[in-house]
Amino acid sequence: MIRERAYPVDPWHIRETRLDLDLLAQSESVFALANGHIGIRGNLDEGEPHGLPGTYLNSFYELRPLPYAEAGYGFPESGQTMVNVTNAKLMRLLVDDEPFDVRYGELRSHERVLDLRAGTLERTVEWVSPSGQAIRVRTVRMVSFTQRSVVAFLYEVEPLDGPSRLILQSELVANEQLPPMSKDPRVAAVLDHPLQSEEVLEQRTGGLLVHCTKASDLRMAAAMEHLVDAPGKHAVTTEGHPDWLRTTVACKLEPGQKLRVVKLAAYGWSSHRSLPAVRDQVGAALASARLDGWEGLVEAQREYLDAFWDHSDVKVEGDPEVQQAVRFGLFHTLQAGARAEQRPIGSKGLSGPGYDGHTFWDAETFVLPALTYTQPSAAADVLRWRHSTLDLARERAQTLGLQGAAFPWRTIRGQECSAYWPAGTAGFHIGADIADAVRRYVQATGDYDFEREVGLELLVETARLWRSLGHHDRHGRFHIDGVTGPDEYTAVVNDNIYTNLLAQQNFLAAADATKRHPDLARKLGVDDEETASWRDAAAATHIPYDRELGVHQQSEGFTRLQEWDFENTPPEAYPLLLNYPYFDLYRKQVVKQSDLVMAMYVRGDAFTPEEKARNFAYYEARTVRDSSLSACVQAVMAAEVGHLELAHDYLGEAALMDLHDLHQNSRDGLHIASLAGTWISLVAGLGGMRDFNGQLSFAPRLPSRINNMEFSLLWRGLRLRVNVTAEDVTYSLRNGGGSARLVINHHGKDVEVTQVKPVTVPIPPAHPVGPAPTQPAGRAPVRRATS
Repeated sequence: MIRERAYPVDPWHIRETRLDLDLLAQSESVFALANGHIGIRGNLDEGEPHGLPGTYLNSFYELRPLPYAEAGYGFPESGQTMVNVTNAKLMRLLVDDEPFDVRYGELRSHERVLDLRAGTLERTVEWVSPSGQAIRVRTVRMVSFTQRSVVAFLYEVEPLDGPSRLILQSELVANEQLPPMSKDPRVAAVLDHPLQSEEVLEQRTGGLLVHCTKASDLRMAAAMEHLVDAPGKHAVTTEGHPDWLRTTVACKLEPGQKLRVVKLAAYGWSSHRSLPAVRDQVGAALASARLDGWEGLVEAQREYLDAFWDHSDVKVEGDPEVQQAVRFGLFHTLQAGARAEQRPIGSKGLSGPGYDGHTFWDAETFVLPALTYTQPSAAADVLRWRHSTLDLARERAQTLGLQGAAFPWRTIRGQECSAYWPAGTAGFHIGADIADAVRRYVQATGDYDFEREVGLELLVETARLWRSLGHHDRHGRFHIDGVTGPDEYTAVVNDNIYTNLLAQQNFLAAADATKRHPDLARKLGVDDEETASWRDAAAATHIPYDRELGVHQQSEGFTRLQEWDFENTPPEAYPLLLNYPYFDLYRKQVVKQSDLVMAMYVRGDAFTPEEKARNFAYYEARTVRDSSLSACVQAVMAAEVGHLELAHDYLGEAALMDLHDLHQNSRDGLHIASLAGTWISLVAGLGGMRDFNGQLSFAPRLPSRINNMEFSLLWRGLRLRVNVTAEDVTYSLRNGGGSARLVINHHGKDVEVTQVKPVTVPIPPAHPVGPAPTQPAGRAPVRRATS
């Protein structure tokens, strides 16, 4: 685990002031750079030592076998694993024939700084070689937001106390040796040297490598070029081999002189285009990068992020750690999706190989809400990708004997890749999560062209799935049986409340959309009888409720299950899934991640305030948060039911998930959903933002330690600014002209906001229903009020 304060608190930077070799893998995730298309882990420039090397292209994967003890009908036959592609980060330095390696000689100082406004990672090192040569190295790297295929590096080195002969070796390396990622020898064999060389091109100042995968038949190219600025005599040469390309710069420097090398790299891949086409694509990307040069790329990166932060920043006064963390979270959320351009957003983004690079339901449920209100084009692109996989989802539904589209639980390309069907195939709620993301995007943007082109068909096919998966009982009630909700400790149940409520919304959203686009609906085969059946099912959807306890049931019969013995569960037994059989978890009242609580956030219109308070207290006592997705949702609902200090505690947990490595797995990549969840915790939690039925509403309240919060969001082309204090809130519009107006709801009352006149209204005091809820023994969040 990363120790607290490993990164000094700074509102706009993540700063590492001391190199800890035991935490290299975690820091490589924290310092990862990406743009949604390319991702590079924060490995040291010289490549060694390293925790886990990694360079990734969104959706570039290899097929691998899925192991089964016993196979069954409809089980997926192969999986997909993100490939560590050609590494362009490597820049090895030799000082008078001695390799620069932080493990040898004397490391006088070492600092890395991730600049959230500049979009760069800067490293400054002073090192003395074993023979006594002192040098200073400064490097800066970036993955361009404005030039999707380009990665750029600046490398500067200077001797400090005497003349030095310096040799800089800059490389492209394919098929790097990696730590073993699977105990299955068949999988390990697939991932060992997954790239086959197709072409090598070398020039004096750089070159190109083209490779293809063995089974998925994907082709990629990586190219590099160097701009060298060295005083006096120097030499530049390049040599190429099937899996590596090396450009060498040799020079002699006196103290006060500096070698400066700009390395431009470009990536491209395709499943269809020919070798010459992919090769020429990266050549064109390099030409474009050369045209702008290092300074031009850095300036364009800063301008892009200036625009992003202008309409996305969240300011928090009173908790500097959360202030730093929410910007860190927004930055990595942007990096995961900004230039994905009709590709998925994986659970780890492009920061590491965790979960094989797969995307899950958390993309639509946690990441897309943050993007919808800050970077809506990125949210639309992810949904366009989902739409592009509709045929595969229809095939999956047919295999399962269902109608409509059954989207995969985990995937890269669109096929189901989960070998564990109780959490995979049975997790049908992902279809309703996608429908919810469509509904939210169209509602927030008013982009009805998108609804016609993409959204309507997604809504229709997911509604058809629910209609065939569910059934009416003899009393007319509509049930959905044999499914798994978000809580993976309660699997294959009847009438999971989250699934039922999201399916109900899916039915109504599909029926309403077909009414808006009747011509297109007819082309999709939708008639009045089908939409009537959706509305009937929605009206009759069964919502499990325990009248004796006065709480809703997470699934039918949940509240009669045996209680988990939390008092006798030792702290080292968490997460439970690693220490107890699923059989034991499935039959008891223990919750991995907020499920019913999640339903009360996403479908808050389906519960009364009193029901929310009782439900929250009941499920708090049974939720262990073994999932990184839980804390942010618990923060939202704790705030809504009036427990503001508890909401602040959960906000801190979500915010520091990766900066403090709270789940001890950040080495494999960041938790993008939890990072986006920090924004949700603040905006939907403390800000009380909801968007039910086309109405944008707020119910802001702040905990004692936070005295001011300010955030922006985009709604129907207008930029709304919300400034919250302990006593009141000011709503203002920042664009749209003098005639722009927006009616929002503030704590139950309509408020009109115009660009000409900001509106300040008081905040009513919170009135919690009942005492603060308790958590399972040893699972309470760390208190923020006393930290």
